[in-house]
Amino acid sequence: MEKYIIVPAIILLLIGGGLIALLIKLLKKPLKWAFKLALHAAFGFIFLFIFNFVGAWADLSLEINWINCLLAGALGVPGVIALLILQYIA
Repeated sequence: MEKYIIVPAIILLLIGGGLIALLIKLLKKPLKWAFKLALHAAFGFIFLFIFNFVGAWADLSLEINWINCLLAGALGVPGVIALLILQYIA
C-alpha cells in the first residue's frame, strides 16, 4: 500500500522540479537585461550629476530622471548632446 503513495509523490516532485528549472531558465535572460539596464541608469546618473556640476559654470544643466539617466548611460556623450539639443529646442 505504501508504494502506491510513494510513486505519485515522486512523479509530482520530478514534475515540480522540472517546472522550477524551466522557470529559472526562462527568467535568467530577462533578469540579466534588467541588471544591465539598471547598471546603465546608474552610470547615466553619475554622468549627469558630473555634467550638471561642471555645466553650472556655462549655465548648462539637465534634469536627472530615469529617461535621461538611461539615455546618458546607454549612449554616453552623444546621448547627453541629444538631451541638450532637445531641451533647447522645446
